Amino acid sequence: MNHIRKLTRYYMNEIKRLKQIMRTLRDPIHGCPWDKEQNFETIAPYTIEEAYEVQDAIQRKDYNDLKDELGDLLLQIIFHSQMADEMELFDFDDVVKSISDKMERRHPHIFGDIIAHNKAEIKKNWEDIKASERQAKQSNSAMPEGALSGVAMSLPALSRAEKIQKRAARIGFDWQDSSGPKNKIFEEINEFEEAMSVNDKVDEAGDILFSVVNWLRFQKIDPEAALRQANYKFQSRFEVMEQIIQEEYGVNYQDELKNLSPDKWEEYWNFAKIKLSTKS
Repeated sequence: MNHIRKLTRYYMNEIKRLKQIMRTLRDPIHGCPWDKEQNFETIAPYTIEEAYEVQDAIQRKDYNDLKDELGDLLLQIIFHSQMADEMELFDFDDVVKSISDKMERRHPHIFGDIIAHNKAEIKKNWEDIKASERQAKQSNSAMPEGALSGVAMSLPALSRAEKIQKRAARIGFDWQDSSGPKNKIFEEINEFEEAMSVNDKVDEAGDILFSVVNWLRFQKIDPEAALRQANYKFQSRFEVMEQIIQEEYGVNYQDELKNLSPDKWEEYWNFAKIKLSTKS
């Protein structure tokens, strides 16, 4: 128990140190010229970027880098909290209290007297509690919120599509099974091919992607994760293909790329695929 107390004091002291660093950086007189000029809007893109870098470190299984990226993400929370404190909105302790209260409230099977027998019941309780939280917010608002209210516009498009589809499904607006969105994909492809103007094609292209997300939702596949994996796979294979071409043509291999036929590109691509599969 004493060891736990010592660790707690250590981590609390480190948090205090980081908060003090941010207060110093934001000091109107002696602070950093760049840091003290920032606001919520200018810092928000960095916050999103740091979250993606955390995700990237996890995907690469680089856990030393993950430690550093989590620190960068924590700094973003401290940064926003400091700016809010300066505006007398809230401070870092309020942020911590808010999430602590939420986690206890959403885990009544751990911190309350609710009994959950399996993960499905735990998930249902979580969603029910979230719904009641939204209702409580609505009661304090002049305008009632709709089923899709609160889905962040800044989410990646694929993730946001899945989230609003889940919200709509929660109140009964959904396909009966996966055949519905699957057939919708082909319907939207046909409409894309029939579209005449560029604007219509862009519109139909969005409908195709939205339908694919809907179909993947029924397969319980995260579309954002699936596309990230496809991007990573393509880049890895492409880089190996470049290495193969460079080994054949030498340092000036890029001059030869424009002369490669489609069949030759396909040949190199398949070589790269084989090379990667033998590595794994």
